[in-house]
Amino acid sequence: ISAAPDQPTLEVKLEALQCHFTWDLNFSTPKLFSLRDRLQDIGTEEGYSWLGHIYNLQGYVHFRLGLPGDAQRFFGKAAEAFRQIRNTVSDEGAWLVVNHGNLAWLHYHNGEQAESQAHLLRVNALMRTYPSPSQDELHPEIYAERAWTLMNFGADKKSSAADFFQRALRMQPDVVEWHTSHVLALVSTSRKELGADILDKMRIATEHDPDNLYLAALYLEARGKKGNRIGEEARELARRVLRKPVSSYSGIEPLLRLYRMYVSMDEAIDLAEEVLERHPDERYLKRCAAFCYKSRILSDSDSPLERSIIVRAITLSKEVIPLYPHSSLKRKMDLANIYAKTNNQEKADQIYEELLESGLDPEGAQILYNYYAKYLHFSRNETKKSIEYHMRAAEIPIPSHYREHSIKTLQRIRERNRNPMCGRISKFLAILPESE
Repeated sequence: ISAAPDQPTLEVKLEALQCHFTWDLNFSTPKLFSLRDRLQDIGTEEGYSWLGHIYNLQGYVHFRLGLPGDAQRFFGKAAEAFRQIRNTVSDEGAWLVVNHGNLAWLHYHNGEQAESQAHLLRVNALMRTYPSPSQDELHPEIYAERAWTLMNFGADKKSSAADFFQRALRMQPDVVEWHTSHVLALVSTSRKELGADILDKMRIATEHDPDNLYLAALYLEARGKKGNRIGEEARELARRVLRKPVSSYSGIEPLLRLYRMYVSMDEAIDLAEEVLERHPDERYLKRCAAFCYKSRILSDSDSPLERSIIVRAITLSKEVIPLYPHSSLKRKMDLANIYAKTNNQEKADQIYEELLESGLDPEGAQILYNYYAKYLHFSRNETKKSIEYHMRAAEIPIPSHYREHSIKTLQRIRERNRNPMCGRISKFLAILPESE
């Protein structure tokens, strides 16, 4: 008599789930801290349609950071947010499949197999009760959550995010926020100038989702790049943004960017200060204001800098750094560059020297070497040393635009063939490894 086939083990069943633990969401620890900061800056006051997804991702990030207690707390908040936002007769729906999958994995990693099995059974029950409208595809709620999650994991994931949103919309075309997010994903995958087709999609999305001021700001910015005069529309949009709760979803960051590009740098600073005056304790707004001042100081404007601008830029930058303790590398380098631009070379050198001695991981070191190479060239006029640090950034085989910039800089120097190090650069580029 043949033996009965082995039942799948618990881990095999968990691997088959659709949740954050099975979606190949690989980030280094520094990027996880940065993502945690971004999720916190979204805020929770308005009852966003994505609030359950935000908490689910926060739970996964905290798990990856070695904080299982915080992970369970956020997964619990996600379930509650879904129940409140969906406002349906039943407290349950397909939107809880990912949440229960996350909890099944979390309990499994905690060694709590009975609890893990219980959440696995809840997933199976939900999928039976709320089947996908299409037999060969996942439920649109699962596609939408996976798409939204991938939007937070780098440019290389945005194309997949757009595809998943499209799949969700084919089955459930009446969800406005999915349409909006699909357009945002398409915009973020277009590195070059936006084509007429995407601009048209943005226009339609803004008409169907008029309260999404983040999208409105991006659409206005895209029209500005096409040569449209958008100053008055930007000011009107600013009045609407000022009435919104504080959030990185409110549209303030892209609005400030288009102010700097198409209105004026001074008006951008005034707007940032007005928002910050209304909410003086919000770290996200303080970061936005600090960025405006940094942009004003580091711009190539011929107009002289007022002492008050310099002092405010330095003060804000110093205040922002401890507010983001685990993702402060770029902010420290921004402060160094402000010092360099405002004739305080000694303090700029001190910041860079401390960073170079701080023992960063390869990803952080690559960013630092690229920044430092530019600093050496533009602020210290030390060409040879600048080239050496571009080499150090390039030889770290982590794909990033910092590595690409350093490689392109070295290639330009080699092609001009005027620098004594051209021979060394050629040999270096010839044996440079590909990105991992």
